[in-house]
Parts: sequence; structure tokens; C-alpha cells
Amino acid sequence: MPPQAQDLDTLTTSTQAISPADFGYDQARHLLWRAGFGGTPAQIRTLTEWGPARAVDYLLNVEEVEDPDQPVRNSFESDIMQPPSEEEQRQARLARRNQDENALAEIRRRRQMRQRQDRRQIRDIQRWWLTRMIETPRPLEEKMTLFWHGHFATSYRTIENSYHMFMQNQMFRRLGMRNFGELLMALIRDPAMLAYLDNDQNRRGSPNENLAREIMELFSLGEGAYTENDIKEGARALTGYTYEYNEFRFMEQRHDPGQKRILGKRGTFDGDGFVRILLGQKNCAEFICTKLYRYFVADIPEDRRDPRHRAATSVINQLASTLRAADYDLRPLLRKLFLSRHFYAPQIAATQIKSPVQLIVGAVRSLNTPVRDLSILMDGLDLMGQNLFYPPNVKGWEGGRTWVNTSTLYVRQNIMSFLLTGRTPSGYAPLSSVDRYDPTHLLSDLGRTEPGADRDPQRVVDYLLRFTLGRSPRHAQTKTLVDFINENGGRPTPQVLVGTLALIAAIPEYQLC
Repeated sequence: MPPQAQDLDTLTTSTQAISPADFGYDQARHLLWRAGFGGTPAQIRTLTEWGPARAVDYLLNVEEVEDPDQPVRNSFESDIMQPPSEEEQRQARLARRNQDENALAEIRRRRQMRQRQDRRQIRDIQRWWLTRMIETPRPLEEKMTLFWHGHFATSYRTIENSYHMFMQNQMFRRLGMRNFGELLMALIRDPAMLAYLDNDQNRRGSPNENLAREIMELFSLGEGAYTENDIKEGARALTGYTYEYNEFRFMEQRHDPGQKRILGKRGTFDGDGFVRILLGQKNCAEFICTKLYRYFVADIPEDRRDPRHRAATSVINQLASTLRAADYDLRPLLRKLFLSRHFYAPQIAATQIKSPVQLIVGAVRSLNTPVRDLSILMDGLDLMGQNLFYPPNVKGWEGGRTWVNTSTLYVRQNIMSFLLTGRTPSGYAPLSSVDRYDPTHLLSDLGRTEPGADRDPQRVVDYLLRFTLGRSPRHAQTKTLVDFINENGGRPTPQVLVGTLALIAAIPEYQLC
């Protein structure tokens, strides 16, 4: 349930670090869900024992954790959608000139074959990324990669080049926890983005404004922080920024080298100069911190009189100061946020609606369920509104309450049932016996700290609700679950625990983290 109105006035705006004495099980659980995709009881216990500073630094310092995925990420084909060679172009011209329908049909057949192959590869890349999010020992790295994928939203549906989408995903992972300015510089050289926003068609004398507009409105400053003339001049600065095959190329003959005036600055700016002007705007740090706050902390009410709006604004301003002082290095900002007293406030915890990715990846990572069938999970993501590499538009996924409606709730519950039992909505369960789920490991900490408690229905229910919901349950919820265990033999056997977890997953609060 959301925090009561009278509690909101007490919501701390402090970004001072939480003390080790105030960092316990609930805070460690909260950190794992927000800075990653949840954690097992053992992982929660480890972070609790480490304390806040060591826990946050472990999540942030991803380079110190081995990445086992390198061989897999090198297995995708880079040349499926390569442009025609000079010889192929010559043959196509000859066929058109001679009106050779057989030759033209063969050219179309080969192109369609490559397109089908590329669509298969983007499906493989989706499977790879979903698997990586589930298995990675560097969860914050993937959480940030997912953030940038929604922030710099680019869709395969538009560009139809799976390797370019893969390259962009790798860029987000490589730079996403480093420096925002460096990331923005890389973005204007990214083939996927250049194609998606038509900057490959941006040339002197006929500037295309798409990238310049979105880089200001959606990527760095926000609406109202620029004029239409700034867009036109920014587009001129980006002329000639294009790509060939899989590589960025600056085509000087297409670039407009003339004087430009952008956001009050005059000069012969190119794309890099344009980006530096954006980074110099006070709005830029505040805009990025607002997006990160919404992603990691909470939605911000539009009503300025709302105490949550005032608290969020105060915290965002403090974070923006940190980001500017660090010259857009993201880690000092993230460290300040994940250690802050505000981040761990009771009014913040367990109030964020899980995205479809958070729901599926978080269930597997925290409950340690079998993955079962990646294709079914990916179809579920699509039905729930978060198809990876297919954001709905350049604004990305809106998130928040838009994730949940009568249709998506039905899918959410079916996906959880599938992960726990192997059963699909039709009742078909081909993997249920092969990948049988035994959740008794979830109770190991309970039995270790309170001998015999892992056999007591009341204590088992209290423990599982605290672990899965992150908040005090309602009495009716507890009673229903205890009654379920007692009606099924009174012992938390693996089968009974699966049923208990299925009932918990149907509780509305399970959709929150």
C-alpha cells in the first residue's frame, strides 16, 4: 500500500549516508531490488553483514567482478545486413537497365533471405540479453544498460539491423556507468541512433533536425530549455555525422562548417561542440538526475504542492550538484544516491511498480526458479509491454502505472505461475517434471537463525512475506497463507511452498519493489 499522506511530510530529503546501524535486512533487500533485480536470502544476508558502504561499492565497481559472458557476446554475425558490394551494385544496375526480371527477382530473394536471417538474430540477441540479466554477477551494470536503452530509445523495427542494435547495447554497457558526457559523444557516432533518427540523411544545405531535436528534448535538457532555432543550428552542427557498414564516418563534404548560434554560444560548431554546449547547461545535470531518480527511486507527482514532489526536487538538486562537480562522472552520483538516507526512507521502499523485465528477472534471481523457456519469457515481456530492443517510440517506455492494467496483470500472474510450476495458461507443463522447482532453500536462513522455525507455518509465512514483499503484510494475507499450509498437511514441503509462493505472487503488492 502507498504511504499514508501524513507520513509524506516526514520523508527525509537527506542525501547523507545511511549509518551502518540503520542498514539491516530490509535495507539490503531494497538495495538489491533497486540497484539490480533482487537477491536471494543469502545475498541479502551478505550485504547486511557488509554494511552500506561495502555493499554499494561492490555493486558500483563492476570491473572488479569477472564478466563470464565475453565468448557469447562475440558470437553474433556482423555482416548480415552489410550493404551491397560494388559488383552487386553493378549487377543490379545492369538488371534494371535490361529489365531482367529473373535477375531482379533473385536480388530481391537474397535481400529477403538476409532480412529473415537478421530477424532471427535479433531474437537470439534478445535471448542473450535476458539471460545475461538473469545470470550476471554485475546486476547494476545491466540495470544501467536497461536504463539507457529506455532513455536513448532505439527500435529494431525501424532500423532493421540486429548487429547495430547489439553494438548500441554494448556501448550502453561499456559507458553506462562512466561519464554521461562521454556517453553522449558516443551516441552521436552510434550507427543505430544515426539510422533511427535519420542523421545519416543530415547534410549541408538540407539539414535533418531529428537527432538535434531529440538530443535536446529527450536526451539531455528537456522541453522548454531550447528554441526552434537552437534545433536548426544543432542540426547544422550534426551534418556529415553518418556511418558506413558498422562504423561511424564523418563526411566532411556533407558538413556545414559555417558559424552557428546554439543556446547563446557562437562558433563553427560540429557535433562534439554541440554536445559540449549541452553539457554546459545547468538543466542538463538536473534532467539526467530526474530521469535516474524516477528509475531508481520513485515517480514524481506533477503537483508541486505534493510533499513527494518537494522532497524529490530537493534530492534531485543535490544529486545534480554532485554530477556537475564530478564533470558528469556517474559513479559519485550513483554512490551518493544508493547510500543516501532518502533512498532508504520507509515511504520509498516497496512502492515502485516492477517493470516486466524487473518482474521476470527479479523472480528468477530472487526465488532462484528455473528459467524454463526463454521464448515464453520473451513473449511474456512483449505482452506485458516491454519487448527488448523494441521500445514503443523515441520517448521509450513510460513506466510507472502504465505497466499495470487488467490485461498485463493477467500475463504477470501467468508468467509467475509458469516460473514456479512450469504450467502455461493452457495447463500444458512440458518442463514441470524436468525443471521441478524446490524453494526450500529460501528458508535456510530462517532455520539457521531460529532452529525449527522453518517448519512452523506461521513463521514460514511471516518470513516469506517479508522476503517477497519487502513490507509488513496485512493480517488477511498472513492468515490465508497459514491456512493454505495447514490445509495441505501443515508442513512446508517443496510442493506446499510452491503453492504458497504462487499465492504470494498473486498479491497486488508483489508487483512492487
